[in-house]
Amino acid sequence: MAESAEPVLEVTGLVKHYPLTRGIVFRKRTGAVRAVDGVSFSLARGETLGIVGESGCGKSTVAKLLVGLERPTAGRIRYRGEDITRLSGRALKAVRRNIQMVFQDPYTSLDPRMTVGDIVGEPYEIHPEAAPRGDRRRRVRELLDVVGLSPEHINRYPHQFSGGQRQRIGIARGLALRPEVIVADEPVSALDVSVQAQVVNLLERLQSEFGLSYVFIAHDLSVVRHISDRVGVMYLGRLAETGTDTEIYDHPTHPYTQALLSAVPVPDPGARERRERIILAGEVPSPAAPPSGCRFRTRCWKARERCAVEEPVLAVPVALATRGPAAHPSACHFAEERRTVPAMGSER
Repeated sequence: MAESAEPVLEVTGLVKHYPLTRGIVFRKRTGAVRAVDGVSFSLARGETLGIVGESGCGKSTVAKLLVGLERPTAGRIRYRGEDITRLSGRALKAVRRNIQMVFQDPYTSLDPRMTVGDIVGEPYEIHPEAAPRGDRRRRVRELLDVVGLSPEHINRYPHQFSGGQRQRIGIARGLALRPEVIVADEPVSALDVSVQAQVVNLLERLQSEFGLSYVFIAHDLSVVRHISDRVGVMYLGRLAETGTDTEIYDHPTHPYTQALLSAVPVPDPGARERRERIILAGEVPSPAAPPSGCRFRTRCWKARERCAVEEPVLAVPVALATRGPAAHPSACHFAEERRTVPAMGSER
């Protein structure tokens, strides 16, 4: 849960375009894949921001931009008020200590030739000032214990662990430098459902113990609701809707969010019978040639002529400004018009 309103991260107008080229010898630019196209959000200390959306919506690209694995085409990322998008060398290295990443696949993100001790202790080789050389072994053992692994397994290799245990190793590696922010890119999607719950509970415990801030990226809406304070729904490179978990899950206003939630299993048999399953028409457009105006209009049942010529702004709809939880930012011209989608329930 968020500890304060002071932003640790501020993202403003973030853009990442990948050029499309043609030719072998003389390469000619023919366009660009607009992976991220104007995303803005903030993250407070101790807060978890969940980012959800279909595959290809740009959420993993956002993760890479936040930790410096990719350079933005435009926009700003501020850490503690400092613009870090143009940093390089030692300055960028210093910031990376405070913003770490947990990767999606624990089977490929760990070097099979390295022991667990070497994997978790590798950040100390890159940032030697973080721990004296003679003290690193002890710290690695402590980190293994913190994430629920036996320190006695420090000399084992990744193949000797289960998927859930490997992800705990990845989390321990992310904690090694004692960061303020952890960007978790689909951290449980490769795990069994029962193991997913264990890893999510571990992340929540670590957040409470160390005051961590999370950007938690996933496509599983149930997992995101369990761990997140606020949620951003992405579609084709942009945020379609943002709000608290209650606002998004119980009072969705964007048609894309409503469609996503209509597909989430509901435990109440009565609610299942009453709920309307929203089937989206067509396929997700290419990010190299997104539709004009509203990017969701080609699949939207609310779409009108205005949607094709005027791009909606992510803001609180005027018609919903006095309607409590429904009054949250939504990039839809007709957000007040909705189809009935039973709420997922408020348990967290």
